[in-house]
Amino acid sequence: MNLPISRIPEPHEAPTLRWGILAPGGIAHTFADAVRKHTRQQVVAVGSRSAERAAAFADEFSVERRHDSYEALVADEDVDAIYVASPHSHHAEHALLAINAGKHVLIEKAFTQTADQARQVVAAARAAGVTCMEAMWTRFLPNIDVVRQMLEGGALGDLEMMQADHGQYFDFDPQFRLFNPDLAGGAMLDLGVYPVSFASFVMGTPGRVNAVGTRAATGVDRQVSMVLDGFARHPNAHAVLNTTLAAKTATTATIAGSRGRIDIPGDFYGPQRVTFTPLEGDAVQSPQPVIPGHEGLAYEAAHFAQLVADGEQESPLITLDETIAIVETMEKALQQMA
Repeated sequence: MNLPISRIPEPHEAPTLRWGILAPGGIAHTFADAVRKHTRQQVVAVGSRSAERAAAFADEFSVERRHDSYEALVADEDVDAIYVASPHSHHAEHALLAINAGKHVLIEKAFTQTADQARQVVAAARAAGVTCMEAMWTRFLPNIDVVRQMLEGGALGDLEMMQADHGQYFDFDPQFRLFNPDLAGGAMLDLGVYPVSFASFVMGTPGRVNAVGTRAATGVDRQVSMVLDGFARHPNAHAVLNTTLAAKTATTATIAGSRGRIDIPGDFYGPQRVTFTPLEGDAVQSPQPVIPGHEGLAYEAAHFAQLVADGEQESPLITLDETIAIVETMEKALQQMA
């Protein structure tokens, strides 16, 4: 059999949106680089609590407008949308700041630190009539659309099991954001959000979350292993997920059903070739990705820009209700840790 052809448009085809970058850290640099290389998006402003950091980012990416506060950034009339790239601990605060200023907002994953915060941000965005979306870039990649079509078409038959993991190794440093509880550190919100979101994409919201985990010396979650079940559409299925900040894992994903299996190599959450192995017959692969690695963030920026141009408040590829449910799942897992 032949695999479906991706329906994801090329990123450069999306209409131009004028972006303001809130918090010019590592992911903001990656985002700005991706949109500069592969889209017509314009990063026109950057805001930071540090004038020096704002200026350095602006110089690197030829950004004309630089602000030494987030309040000044969201008040900038030349900005259409805000990309919230601050730590998880401040996502809700900064998203609400942008929404209250009437800006469309793309919020880095994890969307917020808590489910209550997620509900608050979503309610505010809906009330303000602005476009709001979680920056879960995996959802907008061409290879994931191949998987989406296979799931929708029933190519795997009845789903039975999926697994996904995301582990990275970091030397322990209590001031580093992943180990710092004041910055909502821990494996789950930064790394575990990928397998949890992927399970939601494949199977929907679980009826039950079973989790065990360990903590780092600072008290943040060091490793979490989860089994999710009770999916309404897949009553017999299990999702087996793991995340850790103490080891570099394979970061692969597998979806298995009664008629075949999909495998995505590491890192599964980025642009990759997808392999489908039917119960009988030869395995087939999707094409090699055109845009490699983290440059794939261009797809989420282009998708968001198209939503704004079309007057849509949220994405059908990851709705705001689903985003809330994903945060709820992570919260339930973390609550079960000793």
